[in-house]
Formats: sequence, structure tokens, C-alpha cells
Amino acid sequence: MGRRELFQELKADPKHVRFDHLCRAAEAFGFRFRGGKGSHQVFVREGIPDLLNFQNVKGWAKPYQVKQLLKVIEKYNLLEDGDDA
Repeated sequence: MGRRELFQELKADPKHVRFDHLCRAAEAFGFRFRGGKGSHQVFVREGIPDLLNFQNVKGWAKPYQVKQLLKVIEKYNLLEDGDDA
């Protein structure tokens, strides 16, 4: 699945995103896992000061955290960055 399809899928229904899917989506947009504690996982990307902190709630991502990823993707124009892979 390309970045655009992934972005559209997350945007279409941010209330029903599996936690693992959100983490893989962040990695697809160039973020890397930096650590975490308990149910939280932090993702960072070089050149972007915003941290992404995702929380696993019984296998699901919190909708506001999905929206945060979408906002960062739009803010830093990550859809146009690199390959569409």
C-alpha cells in the first residue's frame, strides 16, 4: 500500500485504527520507534521536531493520536517526500 492510500485510509476512519497499523503507518512515513513506557510508544523523524506518542488501548489507537499523525504528515508535506512506498 502506498503512502497516499495509507493516508486516505487513516483519514477516512480515525476512530477505528488498530494500534499496530498506526505504528506501521508512522514508519511508512519515515518515523522510527524511539522508545516508550507501558502502553505508550514514541516515534521520531529526523528534521521534524514533533514527537508522536501513541497509546495502545486494548489493541486500538486513540483517534486523536491518529489525527496527530495525519496533521504532521500534512504539515511537513510527507506525502510528497520520497517514494510512494
